[in-house]
Amino acid sequence: MKFKINSLIVITFIIIASAFFINRARLFGHTFDWVAGVSLLAAFVASMGIFSIFHYRKLSKKATTYFMCFAAGVLISVSLLYIIPKSVQMNQFGGFLTLGGFLFLFFINRIINFYSQKQTAFALVAVFGIGFHSLVDGIVYAVTFQASVIMGIIAAIGMVTHEFTEGVITYSVLQESGVKEKMASVYAFLVAAITTPIGAFIAYPFINHLEPKNLGLLVGISAGAILYVGASHLLPAATEEGKTHSYLAFLGGVLLALFIVFTKIH
Repeated sequence: MKFKINSLIVITFIIIASAFFINRARLFGHTFDWVAGVSLLAAFVASMGIFSIFHYRKLSKKATTYFMCFAAGVLISVSLLYIIPKSVQMNQFGGFLTLGGFLFLFFINRIINFYSQKQTAFALVAVFGIGFHSLVDGIVYAVTFQASVIMGIIAAIGMVTHEFTEGVITYSVLQESGVKEKMASVYAFLVAAITTPIGAFIAYPFINHLEPKNLGLLVGISAGAILYVGASHLLPAATEEGKTHSYLAFLGGVLLALFIVFTKIH
């Protein structure tokens, strides 16, 4: 019961914080500040996942399922209802790039899974995959915020939430492979946390000067990546756990995304 109350508090905090940031987005238009702030927030949330699994192993593993379900609900809904239509509006080929972004991550993950099964260095391959995902997350932040602050915020709600699970999973994989606790926490931070702002800071200077039509192509790719993370990465992993009320967490993410999209904030 205590855990369920704590999970409800966390999700309520995310909803309130979302409303606050949306209101701030109406007032300010400093794109790089948003990219930097959200990418650093993502690193902080991943670090909290590492900290929690280090000190509260059982509780954090339970929380991971609910975070994944909530994040999946947000990401799937936002990509289908807002980001994909926006990319097509900006560039008529945006839909094709969405498919390309989805397939790119799909095949990258298939390659990673193949080698993680065939080689003894399971941890190395798995950690590389998580680091790559986190790097892509940073690039997605740069692209979506450059397209519009609101788009960046609603994408960030789901993506920042799932960073907690990335921290937990990275630490767990390293621990299971025999890495000592303190070193596992350091490596997990470098792989799951710090790579997100690195990706954002590297990508932003190149994206900042793109014309809207070309930016629409990158928005399409980002939409495909977001859809893949939500539908093919987070949701299946979460539903396999079969936790009580996990579907409520997923529905909460969907409802939050629907509320944001259908209030027609531009």
